[in-house]
Amino acid sequence: MPFIPHTETDIQDMLAAIGVTDMEQLFDEIPAALRTGPLNQVPEAMSEMEVTRLMHRRAARDDVELNFIGAGAYEHHIPAAVWQITTRGEFYSAYTPYQAEASQGTLQLVYEYQTMMAGLTGMDVSNASLYDGASALAEAVLMSVRANRKAKSRKVLMPTTVNPVYRSVTRAIVGGQGIELVDVPFDPASGRISLDALKAFEGEDINALVIPQPNFFGVMEEVDALTDWAHAQGAQVIGVVNPVSLALLKPPGQWGGKGADIVVGEGQPLGAPLSSGGPYFGFMCCRKEHVRQMPGRIVGRTMDADGRTGFVLTLQAREQHIRRSKATSNICTNQGLVVTAATIHMALLGPEGLERVAGHCHANTHGLVERLKPLGVTPAFSGEAFHELAFKLPRPVRPVLDAMAQQGVLGGYALGDDYPGLDDLLLVCATETKTEADLDRYAEVMKAALDACRGKG
Repeated sequence: MPFIPHTETDIQDMLAAIGVTDMEQLFDEIPAALRTGPLNQVPEAMSEMEVTRLMHRRAARDDVELNFIGAGAYEHHIPAAVWQITTRGEFYSAYTPYQAEASQGTLQLVYEYQTMMAGLTGMDVSNASLYDGASALAEAVLMSVRANRKAKSRKVLMPTTVNPVYRSVTRAIVGGQGIELVDVPFDPASGRISLDALKAFEGEDINALVIPQPNFFGVMEEVDALTDWAHAQGAQVIGVVNPVSLALLKPPGQWGGKGADIVVGEGQPLGAPLSSGGPYFGFMCCRKEHVRQMPGRIVGRTMDADGRTGFVLTLQAREQHIRRSKATSNICTNQGLVVTAATIHMALLGPEGLERVAGHCHANTHGLVERLKPLGVTPAFSGEAFHELAFKLPRPVRPVLDAMAQQGVLGGYALGDDYPGLDDLLLVCATETKTEADLDRYAEVMKAALDACRGKG
């Protein structure tokens, strides 16, 4: 049904019915310092033609540059069919529906998504998505505190090799709930979690250890040794993974002797464009024994009285479904539309297609290394990497990136922004979208930028 706004007469009649004279009185309990001002500050309405022209002007601001920035948001090829199907009217909703009898198609799609994610991660069960990868990690920390009944503490070891945004968001969400997040430093030579640093925590009451794979530097962590160490301390393991990398790497369900307990990550690499910052979606998988502590919703498959297959919401431990105090999560947003795109993307590529994408990404990383060596630009860490690598520059990073941007190349991510003392380290990402010519172009522009910045900084 189209939205029909209230007329001025309607508004005055409603205000009179509740005994107030104007809209402002409805908000008089809000302090003046917190108010943004009257609605008359909103610009006047525009015609359809004017709006179209305005949006074209704004869209033109987005330059199409050669992008080598990753740092948690990745440029991958998305088959045209993905969003052609996703934006059909049958799917074009941001939410998983509540009325199972009226939405079998969408519920089946979510069921297929859960099956794919459980298979990709090697875990028993997947939920129907969370807001994004960062908040998914925060939810995993809260979940581990509920699920790990062996641990009496609320201490979670958070390596500094975890994405800095994920760490910041997690602290913001769990910091006021009596949970202690303890930083674990990385080894400056390998770029991995320092196993020596972990020894200081042996014998302590630890709730969980977070393990990124690959980590923020693109380096592969020693997941088997880390997982076994955590379990030996009575701690759970929370894996933070790149879903594309799992087409090549050992799934978290097989880490160490018992596998990870909870696995989360950002689903954006599976069919979601960069889109100037979103929307994305967070995924979460876990072992079956922890399923009742999992936030969000789970779609199950069943049979009706006539023997026909049906799909239903089987676990709905959110505050919209049960009493708020009993909910496992109060984060309401479920990125159902982006999950739809991810499901279609994985179905179109299949296991072999995902593996080819991951393999091409890995090959491009090594291709960059070979091209940059003659420039005196070398890998900063000795650990093996996936499609992202930290390079050590012979100059400060910021001026070099600025010079490269002037040539239409987004050269990477300055690690010094988040890691004090690493001002000469540049995080570069090369996915399967980069051709041999793109890699050559990057090396050419990097050389020119290094020469231009000689003596600067």
